[in-house]
Amino acid sequence: MQIIKPEEVLTEYYPPLTDHEALVEANRCLYCYDAPCTHACPTHIDIPRFIKKIATENVVGSARTILEANLMGATCARVCPVQELCEGACVLGSDHKPIAIGRLQRYATDHVYERGIEVFKPGAPTGKKVAVIGAGPAGLTCAGELAKLGHSVTVFEKRELAGGLSTYGIIVLREPVEVAQAEVEMVRRLGVKIKTQMELGKNLSWDEVRSGFDAVFLSVGLGVVPAMGIPGEEHILDGLEYIEASKMNPHEMTIGSNVIVIGAGNTAVDAATVARRLGAERVTVVYRRTDREMTAYPHEYSFIKNEGVDFRFLTQPVEVISVDGRVTGLKCVRMALGAPDASGRPAPEPVPGSAFVLPCDQIVKAIGQAKPAVASLLGLETEKGYLKVSEDLETSQPNVYAGGDCVRAKGSASTVMAVQDGKLAAFAMHRKLVPSVGVAADD
Repeated sequence: MQIIKPEEVLTEYYPPLTDHEALVEANRCLYCYDAPCTHACPTHIDIPRFIKKIATENVVGSARTILEANLMGATCARVCPVQELCEGACVLGSDHKPIAIGRLQRYATDHVYERGIEVFKPGAPTGKKVAVIGAGPAGLTCAGELAKLGHSVTVFEKRELAGGLSTYGIIVLREPVEVAQAEVEMVRRLGVKIKTQMELGKNLSWDEVRSGFDAVFLSVGLGVVPAMGIPGEEHILDGLEYIEASKMNPHEMTIGSNVIVIGAGNTAVDAATVARRLGAERVTVVYRRTDREMTAYPHEYSFIKNEGVDFRFLTQPVEVISVDGRVTGLKCVRMALGAPDASGRPAPEPVPGSAFVLPCDQIVKAIGQAKPAVASLLGLETEKGYLKVSEDLETSQPNVYAGGDCVRAKGSASTVMAVQDGKLAAFAMHRKLVPSVGVAADD
């Protein structure tokens, strides 16, 4: 019997660049004027500048350039879909190999964290207090930027550890827990107070938050994975919890030999990767549309196929089959695509008389997350179920701002977009809290 060691099969997919490798890669860059890669980055990191500093062996300066634009630069170096963003825009990509921007960014940011180098200091105190609800990438970015501007910031997080999905919901192949926690500690060293196991509406009163702080930033993410409403659903595992277990307690996980993952987004890809690498003999992703409509990034789809994962498209689960509480199969029906639905994608419609059973002994669902419940709790206006915000990311309540997945009514949700929200919200709050000072143009 093969013994699987999680610490060996769930290590970071790409090894760190050596000093020599980083220098060679940095010297490949053309340092484009008005660089397409910078325009493609949602946080607008000056990519040629940070790469040039690596080439001149000023790695701390390189990290500063990155972190000035993106305080969660170490996370984004690992989890950003660089193939779709900066590296996808690289001018060398059409005829040559694009610069490994993500790996160079990781090289620079890891350099300062591994050596305990403080890149920023807290700003001169303004006397203003800001509360941040939620310690994911948006919340931590907002808190850190506000602290750099001199505000007193307290972050309230419902989980035991700060970091949000970076800590709990991104597989180790892309981001180990230690990386997320290094960024949390960096924000703490800027003077930000982070109070964990504090949940709004439970042991954290909204009235106390509003009365005790001059402004509030909501970065509460999304809700739980929604119910599918099919018989036997109680036997289906939650995809986010599955990934979390692989990061926090991989030795205690039970992995089936024949695993089905329902859904075709990036979380489904991650859950399938966990199952495959931790010993499942067969992993099948079941999706009711085709590969053209799946929300996983193309490079993630390619990756998971190379891991040996099968796909069953145009397949809709309708019932979990079990014997004495043990899963034995997933009953499905075949689907056909009809007219576009509210998402703009062709709506799947069941084919009459097409039911069949896929044998399996474990089922994981990764079908998205419910809209944020905080809107009804706080009486905030919504847009398509998400928190409605202005261009400055202010909600319908004055001095209450929001960012990250909870406001993503338009565009795709991603870590880098959450970081940009947190940064822009911090600057908007600063302009309002200290109108005579404003924010410097190069911030």
